[in-house]
Amino acid sequence: MDRQTGRDRQPRSACAAMALASMLALAPVMSVPAGAAEPRVPLPTPFSMAYYESWSELPGVSGPDTLLAATPAHVDVLAIGFAKPDLVYRGDLELDGTGIQVPVSGQVLAEAIAALKTRAPSIRVLISVGGSGYMTGWSLYDPAALARLVRDLGADGIDLDYEPADPGCQSAEARRGPTVVCLTDTTWTRLIAQTRAALPRPMMLAVPAWSTGAYGTGDFLNDRPPSPHTGSMLWLGRDREAAAAVDMVSIMAYAGGPAFQPERAFDAYRAIWDGPLALGLIVPPDPTGQTVPDMAGIRDLAARIAARDLAGIMIYGMLGTPPGGGDPSSPSGMMMLQAVCEGFGGETC
Repeated sequence: MDRQTGRDRQPRSACAAMALASMLALAPVMSVPAGAAEPRVPLPTPFSMAYYESWSELPGVSGPDTLLAATPAHVDVLAIGFAKPDLVYRGDLELDGTGIQVPVSGQVLAEAIAALKTRAPSIRVLISVGGSGYMTGWSLYDPAALARLVRDLGADGIDLDYEPADPGCQSAEARRGPTVVCLTDTTWTRLIAQTRAALPRPMMLAVPAWSTGAYGTGDFLNDRPPSPHTGSMLWLGRDREAAAAVDMVSIMAYAGGPAFQPERAFDAYRAIWDGPLALGLIVPPDPTGQTVPDMAGIRDLAARIAARDLAGIMIYGMLGTPPGGGDPSSPSGMMMLQAVCEGFGGETC
């Protein structure tokens, strides 16, 4: 999930532009399963989400004694990172080949999820697939194997973290059209359709979204910083069937550099997506120099987000600790989650 600074987009050749238009015109449109038209999986308002870094788990412990089982009860959605898109999973909770790097057995991981859900019955546990560590392998995406893993672990759905290195976007100006179009638009349609076919509702489907992914059109035409990913998530406002299959969007609103404005990005996504929307924060320091709020700043941000409809905050990652150990000016992931809860006005923080 770590981000690199967006680089200035270079002009594409006429041949590349023609190839883009041709691919978009000829690409088959995949129908989202009818079950996706069912109501979205409900979430509280406001809601909090956290990413659990499986590789940071304590080795050799039992399920109830894991860090996962100790997830704060005020967290509403927990995403376990990360499975490979082209995972191999034959069953029996054998995690070799899945990409999940937890230093315990699959049986212990399942017991940890069960223990957490006993203590926090309303929490939704997702398996996050992809991320910046598994950017390749999507052409061999195996949603059926992923669905078996989700069910065997006792999880509640998928966090579909598709992060292409270059989404192949063409700006509205270059197209002389009203919006950005990207080569990955049809890939998103395919991945969502395949995932929903394997895991229909009431299983949950969340989508992490690039920081600048809703920029490049309308009131957000020229928002900074320029990035190859500008406009890469605008399909959420165009592809109604795919968007209807999604239950939640979380904005990876970090690693955007000093010019990036997270709440402006939230406004851009809200303009195209009316469902549950989380604004993401990263444990400091941000690798691109973007400001990470301190504890007081997080509480203030959470209070502003709480005033919006169907809104929440995401923290990446729950187990992260800044250099030096974390303090109110440079908080750890757990401290950030506590500040979010306090900003939301929670009574059990």
